[in-house]
Amino acid sequence: MSVVLNLRWPEITPEVYEAARSEVRWEEEPADGLDLHVSWYAADGFHVLDVWRTEDHFERFVEERLAPVIKGKLGVEGDPVYEFAPMYRRFVAPGVAGASS
Repeated sequence: MSVVLNLRWPEITPEVYEAARSEVRWEEEPADGLDLHVSWYAADGFHVLDVWRTEDHFERFVEERLAPVIKGKLGVEGDPVYEFAPMYRRFVAPGVAGASS
């Protein structure tokens, strides 16, 4: 059963996000087990809503690809606050397609 990840990480600025996206290349080389990634900025910082096939898929992506860039190369010290919930239902509106925007 797929899981929904709700993540908040105040230390991730738009510049850090774009540097990580460029370096990790998750849009060009999608993470195994990732079905959907949405990110945004709000008054309390950076947010992500992802759909993963399992929590283990997310943990592997972080360990193998994301952390070496975010923590290592970019030097971000803080950690995200996140939680998983089982996905109940998914709906994609007709005509919605594409990998990124």
